[in-house]
Amino acid sequence: MICNRHATLVGALVLGFLSIFAIGIEPGMAQEWRPLFNGKNLEGWTPKIRGYELGENFGNTFRVEDGLLKVGYEGYDEFNERFGHLFYKDEFSNYRLRVTYRFVGDQAKGGPGWAFRNSGVMIHGESPKTMTKDQDFPASIEVQLLGGNGKDARTTSNLCTPGTNVVMDGKLIQRHCTSSKSKTYHGDQWVTAEIEVRGNKVIKHLLDGEVVLSYDQPQLDERDDHAKELAKKLGTTQLSGGTISVQSESHPVEFKSIEIMELDEE
Repeated sequence: MICNRHATLVGALVLGFLSIFAIGIEPGMAQEWRPLFNGKNLEGWTPKIRGYELGENFGNTFRVEDGLLKVGYEGYDEFNERFGHLFYKDEFSNYRLRVTYRFVGDQAKGGPGWAFRNSGVMIHGESPKTMTKDQDFPASIEVQLLGGNGKDARTTSNLCTPGTNVVMDGKLIQRHCTSSKSKTYHGDQWVTAEIEVRGNKVIKHLLDGEVVLSYDQPQLDERDDHAKELAKKLGTTQLSGGTISVQSESHPVEFKSIEIMELDEE
């Protein structure tokens, strides 16, 4: 009887480990998603819009309607380079982040051409408290979200690096943006993007369960004066964690959900 129970227990453990590996989750990894956006209001989030003080939500740029986090420009006569970011209150190092978004409507008057159906999720970002009033983007790693124009190819979940650099295949990458290998998502369809972040080690961008871009060693770029000052205060250029924020770059975008799964440090 004891032997049968032992065999049953061993069998259950084996099946459990096989299930873990089958879905790509490592043993010891936290396995619970939790929402950062509650679907009701902006609790836990703070806006920082270029030209305005921290916390001032000019033109009601960021708001919650019908259970969605909406970024819109009805309160703008003209965009006038008022780039904005909505920051979550906590900082993170090892996690998976999952956002479901879509682009809608028309771009705000005066928005730059490159910002058509363009937004982003900023990770490993600086605190909004260290940003200057007229600063356009936080020093951070940007997971760039792009929508198609209905005919041309345009990848999404790309990488942009305001005030930062990364390493790919052992080489320091100093260009501002790097395209992923994703397909193009046209129209107003919902897209779910996932980001796996392992501190100062690897960062992966995933779409439809596939890695479309990967890099490591995110770091501050000392060619940028503001980033250089941040590195001096931090005592290193290397970034192992930071803030999470979403952008306002002149094209309306909606987020259905923003969720995080915190991971054990490898």
